[in-house]
Amino acid sequence: MTQTTATPIRRASAREWAGLGVLTLAVVLLAIDGTVLALAVPSLTADLDPTATQVLWIGDVYSFALAGLLVTMGNVADRIGRKRLLLIGSIAFGLASAAAAFATTPELLIAARVLLGIAGATLMPSTLSLVRAVFRDARQRTTAIAVWSAGATGGAAAGPLVGGALLEHFWWGSVFLINIPVTVVIVVAGAILLPESRGGARTPIDLLSAVLSVLSIVPLVYAVKHLVGHGFDWTVPVAALIGIAAGWWFVRRQKGLATPLIDLQLFRIPAFSGAVVANSLSVFALSGLLFFFSQYLQLVRGFPPLLAGAAELPATLASIAVIAVIGLLARRVGPGRSIGLGLAVAAVGMAGLAFAEGLPTYWGIAIALAVVGLGVGVSMTLATDAVVAAAPRERAGAASAISETGYELGVALGIAVLGSLQTAFYRANLDVPASAGTAIRESLASASQVLDGSSPLLEHARVAFTGGMQLASVCAAVLLAVAAVVALRVIPNRQDGTREQDD
Repeated sequence: MTQTTATPIRRASAREWAGLGVLTLAVVLLAIDGTVLALAVPSLTADLDPTATQVLWIGDVYSFALAGLLVTMGNVADRIGRKRLLLIGSIAFGLASAAAAFATTPELLIAARVLLGIAGATLMPSTLSLVRAVFRDARQRTTAIAVWSAGATGGAAAGPLVGGALLEHFWWGSVFLINIPVTVVIVVAGAILLPESRGGARTPIDLLSAVLSVLSIVPLVYAVKHLVGHGFDWTVPVAALIGIAAGWWFVRRQKGLATPLIDLQLFRIPAFSGAVVANSLSVFALSGLLFFFSQYLQLVRGFPPLLAGAAELPATLASIAVIAVIGLLARRVGPGRSIGLGLAVAAVGMAGLAFAEGLPTYWGIAIALAVVGLGVGVSMTLATDAVVAAAPRERAGAASAISETGYELGVALGIAVLGSLQTAFYRANLDVPASAGTAIRESLASASQVLDGSSPLLEHARVAFTGGMQLASVCAAVLLAVAAVVALRVIPNRQDGTREQDD
């Protein structure tokens, strides 16, 4: 215990807490961009006329690009400097946002979202590894990560509110243009307030590993999406085989590299591996549901965009409220039990949401969303803290990238898998004659464009969509319960790497 005093713990200054504000703003920007588009789907569908599969790609290709490149960019950040990469990525994010705002076809919007994901991949690992570098004191770091996590969860939940406010007055492209002034603030304030930070590795990035990391993710998700959207054909097994083979080659290659993209030794740390798995499962469940929840509020409940965004606020407020109690909870209950408890609470909230979606009033939905936000807020904060604390400081960028890859892959797969399941449930619940047309079977958004608002057929489609939402919510609740069990069994109740003693 006295040994730890050999390296005195430097507490963060006011300037460094201000720098945390810049890092949190970057995370809020990325999180909002992941969900803000969900609310714009009805107006976007009317303007660009995408298919249901293109709507899913528009929604989650951003997260695919993020997830595929985060590991590579985390390693780049360790080498060239985390602050430098953050500033470069912010400028690129602003430019890609302008391209998305003025896209004239579904294909161009999908391409712009890919560019946004690539730019976003340079931001995410830099923010979390800079938090690790700046906040050395364990208690300060837990508080800082609680603020950072509130930016991630709160930003994701606030996306629909921001989108709703913009869509009340402007066209759908405004949800991207709003990014530009935010990126200007991040670049200017970040240049002034953030310190530079690098890892120990100076060897070049292994480009083959970078390619394999992308090839192990995107084809597998494509296989799932295509299977549900278009049915089974030869592309499904081929894409799945490419993803599995690339993943196997990637893992095998990492074992032979002196400086791998992913340090597989990190997964031998229970706090690290358990936190990554639990976090990924919880985000998978949450994001997949929320992508369609905004459409449910508008197309089934009849809420205008701004009111639909406000209706999701209980989850945001609950996740932010976690900041006040997270440090005490971690010390009294322990990280593993706290993460497991948070996920169990979120599972109960998600099951309640499945029930409330069939009720005529909104208040059951509000309570369920608050419970989900509270549980996910606790689990995300402490799981992220466990990842950051467990990894060696010189590998902070790479470790942060693994954590963020799990997060973004959870987002992408959640939208792809649960979104595809929801679409499949909707079509299975739909009992309409073939003469009704393909638009009705394509999606509820498409049906709303071709049917009169008082049409019995549209009301039937709304009931089918609600049934699909309820089944998807139950699936999400089960996944959160599984994540809770993983956390309780795997994540220890004393964090590795946080044994420093306060004075």
